Amino acid sequence: MDNPLNPNRKKQRIDDLAATAGTGGGAGSVAVADLTVGDAGHIAESTGVSLIASAWSRLRRDPVFLLGAFITLAFVLLAIFSPLIAPHDPTAGLLLKEVRPQTNPIPGARPGYPFGADSSGRDIFSRLIVGSRQTLIVGVMATLFGFIGGLTLGTLAGAIGGWVDSVVMRVVDVMLSIPSLLLAFSVAAIAARPSQWTVIVAIATVQVPIFARLLRGSMLAQRGSDHVLAARALGVKPSAIVFRHMLPNSLSPVIVQATLVVASAIIDAAALSFLGLGNPDDRQPEWGQMLGKAQQYIYDHPALAIWPALCIIVVALGFTLMGESLREALDPKSRR
Repeated sequence: MDNPLNPNRKKQRIDDLAATAGTGGGAGSVAVADLTVGDAGHIAESTGVSLIASAWSRLRRDPVFLLGAFITLAFVLLAIFSPLIAPHDPTAGLLLKEVRPQTNPIPGARPGYPFGADSSGRDIFSRLIVGSRQTLIVGVMATLFGFIGGLTLGTLAGAIGGWVDSVVMRVVDVMLSIPSLLLAFSVAAIAARPSQWTVIVAIATVQVPIFARLLRGSMLAQRGSDHVLAARALGVKPSAIVFRHMLPNSLSPVIVQATLVVASAIIDAAALSFLGLGNPDDRQPEWGQMLGKAQQYIYDHPALAIWPALCIIVVALGFTLMGESLREALDPKSRR
């Protein structure tokens, strides 16, 4: 009987294991004898997955994102084709003859007019459909202008740094210290005549510091990255480093934030229109404007305020759900 402590016995067992290694691992196993020195350090090639593809693979299985995307897509299509979908002219007082200021100021629902009419005899359902276009225009334009302003300030602060960064960030801090609705109200009140553009400018001003701070933080993180340091070591121009390397890699969180900002822009626009700082011409219906016109009938005819309020809530919820899902899918710290 062999001694198990015998050194020759141990060596023989190791040699036997080495000779048979990889032969019982299935179809993909490779025997050690078939390997060469040139194979050392090599790994099997596999197809890589980009960040966008990886995020999409999670988003398409996320019911929250799908719900938000469905609401947002339905709202956009409704706004685009609203003149074709509306059953009646939103400016025509088709039921004006039935308006009685003392006994029946608001005609009720009836066939062809599912939500009734307003105090001017105009179909509420048609005005809600057509008003979606004005709401979308205000929300998207305000977000776009705020994005451009924040992009400019955030790029200056994050790329140049130094005293420029200090000055820009102090201005941003002052703007963030003022409540958003109060700041928008102050900017809109400066205009001599309220209009749709005053609402857009006011809301865009509120959104500028949000985008600026977010982009500045992303660009500061990019300044110390390896590819930026390598570009500097190779003598690449600072402007090329900023616009070709730092800025494109810093835009992802800002774009995701834009989807969330659209929701708040729609709510702020409705608030300003409710307070009378929006477009005074009610021949161009807008949900916030309709909400403001309904306040004098809120006790006897609450449906006049309920329908535009529900439209604002549902659309803002759709953008919020979609934005939060995008943020979680693209943020490595929040991936599930």
